[in-house]
Parts: sequence; structure tokens; C-alpha cells
Amino acid sequence: MKQKPNLSFWQLWNLSFGFFGVQIAYALQSANISRIFATLGADPHNLSYFWILPPLMGIVVQPIVGSFSDKTWTRFGRRIPYLFVGAAISVLVMCLLPNAGSLGMAVSTAMVFGLVSLMFLDTSINMAMQPFKMLVGDMVNEKQKTLAYSIQSFLCNAGSIAGYVFPFLFTFLGISNQAPSGVVPDSVVYSFYIGAAILILCVIYTTTMVKEMPPKVYAEYHSLQKKEETTKSNLFTLLKSAPSTFWKVGLVQFFCWFAFMYMWTYTNGTVAANCWGVDMLAHDATMTKDYQEAGNWVGILFAVQAIGSVVWAMVLPQFKNTKLAYSFSLILGGAGFVLAAFVHNQYVMFIPFLLIGCAWAAILAMPFTLVTNALEGYGHLGTYLGLFNGTICIPQIIAAAIGGVILQLVGSVQSNMMIVAGVSLFLGAMSVGFIKVHRPAEQG
Repeated sequence: MKQKPNLSFWQLWNLSFGFFGVQIAYALQSANISRIFATLGADPHNLSYFWILPPLMGIVVQPIVGSFSDKTWTRFGRRIPYLFVGAAISVLVMCLLPNAGSLGMAVSTAMVFGLVSLMFLDTSINMAMQPFKMLVGDMVNEKQKTLAYSIQSFLCNAGSIAGYVFPFLFTFLGISNQAPSGVVPDSVVYSFYIGAAILILCVIYTTTMVKEMPPKVYAEYHSLQKKEETTKSNLFTLLKSAPSTFWKVGLVQFFCWFAFMYMWTYTNGTVAANCWGVDMLAHDATMTKDYQEAGNWVGILFAVQAIGSVVWAMVLPQFKNTKLAYSFSLILGGAGFVLAAFVHNQYVMFIPFLLIGCAWAAILAMPFTLVTNALEGYGHLGTYLGLFNGTICIPQIIAAAIGGVILQLVGSVQSNMMIVAGVSLFLGAMSVGFIKVHRPAEQG
């Protein structure tokens, strides 16, 4: 099998640049969905249920995108058409979702409108996001994959920071952070508008700067002819023949994404109660000025988390032991979650979210490096990565489905859900020990 050539830094950069815009959209969704539905009138015990749709759509869409793009060859490429279509739909839905409470609909109708918009938003984000991971697997050699995913991680975090701070920034610039009952503030609405504009510009850049390998060249570098003749593309057959690393990394992923689902769902309530003194069990809690200010501050905390992730991503390559780096990062993140439950100062809250950022850096970079290395030569890379996305989506679905029950078990105190998240990350750190690291062949 021919070895893929080394790519320049800017070639690696261009492969993932559109991820910056996609991640802005994802960050706006992550930081504001609980805030939006709480503002529309959702009960805190039901908040986690609104989070079932995003991972549910991800587990359906990403394997389909992976499988179809494995078989797609057009003059625009095999992955890029899916990237562009997903981004275009995302832009449209980002302009609709934050207006769920502004169209004169009844509360129940606004909730349904918001849910349908959220479903399409997450479907399109997943459709746009997955091709970036596949492009790296398609075009980058084993030696450069860690660098390529590190660049992707950097752009991911940079996009996250931008998306997270938009509501705070627009409020600072004078855009209203308050609105009538059941209506999302303009600071959030404008954030989605600007995020949509940046998303489409970034994706256009990647689609014009990246030229994918034609089928013949791709086959030479991936040695697929014999493998694809003997391996059926049935999803269950592929899962059965997946390397053990696929499943062991998946176990770690389960605990990691279970934890982060509760961060996205309950950080708004935690910060509002602990740092602003909002009684989250009160009927009008989400209508208060303090709750909306806390919502803006959550974006700042998530941005701090992203900054911590960027810094820690530069530290990770210094570890000679990959498994040690992975598990230690998750332990730091678990400690951050537990600490967040006990902090009552909005600025001191930076510390736990910096620690959470360490875990996030490892979660973004290491699983795909470990899995794509283990999958080299298997064929059906896009399908496998789509299936591997199940290790991201399934734990989120489970966490969302039982979130209300767990919240009741911990006294209906949202900050206690951060402790639950911390314990989950500790279990993830322990599970890293089961992984067998596949060492890439040296490149000439």
C-alpha cells in the first residue's frame, strides 16, 4: 500500500477550517438550548428530555452520511457535498430556532416549533461535522493524524469560544438581554444570526480550498480493492469485524459524553442558583433578570472551558504515554465538575471550567486518533466513523432520558448533577486502562 504523502501545515489547516464555523453553531446550541426552552416555560425536571433529539438525530444521520459518502464520487468530492448541504440547512434553521417564542404561538406550540427546529439543526450540524473527521482519515497519513486532529481541535475550540461569548458580547454592546415572558432575548437571537453567517462563509472556504482524492488515487493510498471485495457493507457485519480498540474507546466515550450531557443541560441552573441566588424551583425563575444574566455568564464559562482545552491540547503531545494523558485529562475534568457544584462566585467558577477543558481537549482529539489508526486498511472508513459516532450519541440519549429521574434523586438541585457528571468522568478515566494503543507505522 502506498503511503500517503505529508501535507503542509496550511493543507491540514484548510481541511478543517470549516469546522470553525460548524462549531460556532454547535456552541450556540450547547450553551443556549436549556436557556431557550426554560425561557419558553419548560420545567427543570423536563429539561433533559429536550436534549434527547440532538444525539438521536446524530446516531441516525452520521452513519448514513458516512456510508453514503463512502460510495459517493462527484466532481466536488465524496465528503464535501454532504458538508455543504448540511451547512446550508444549518444556516436556515439557526435563523428560525431562537424565534420560537416570537411568532405569536401558544406556549405548547412554541415548544413543538422549537423541538422541530432543534431536530433539524442538530441533523444538519451532524451532517456538516462528520465529513471533517472523514477528510482527515481519507487524506492524512498516520504520522500526521495527531497534528491534523490537533488542528481540528484548535479550530473547534476557537469556534466554541466565539459562539459561547456572543450573547454576553451583544449584551455588552447594548442589545437587549431581556424580553417579554416566553420570548428569547435579542442577545441570543442575534448570536444565532451572526453564527449562521460565519458558518456558511467558513464552509465555502473549505469547499473551495480542498480537493479530495479521485477514486483511483484514493484506492492506491488505502489499499481497498481486495478488502472491499471481501467485506460486505452491512452495518452489523462491519460492527462485528471492528477492531477491539473501536469498542474499548467506545466504553470510555460512554462515560465522557454522559458527563458532558449533564453539563450542557444543568450548568444554566447551577450558575443561576449558586452564583446569582436564583431559586430554580420558583415558577418564574427563568423570567428574572438574574437568570438571563447567569445565562450569558454560562457562555463565558464555556468559553473559559474552550480556552483551557486549547492550552491543554498543546500539553497533551508532551505526554509519552497516550493512555496516561487520556486518563489524567479525564480525572482533571471530573474534579472540575465536582468542584463546580460547590463554587458560589462567578469568577472562581473559572477554575472548575478550566479543568473541564482539559478533559474536553482529550475527548476531541484522542478517540478519533486511536480509532482511525486501528481502522487503517479496514475499508469503509466513513461508515466506521459514522458508527463510532454512536459512542457519542448513545450515552447522551441515555443521560437525557434518565436526567429528570436522577435530578429528583439528588434533591432536584441542579448543581448536584455536576457531581454526577464528575463521577462519570472518573469512571471514564478508569476505563482507559482497557485500551490497547495501535502504533502507527513509521513513514518514510
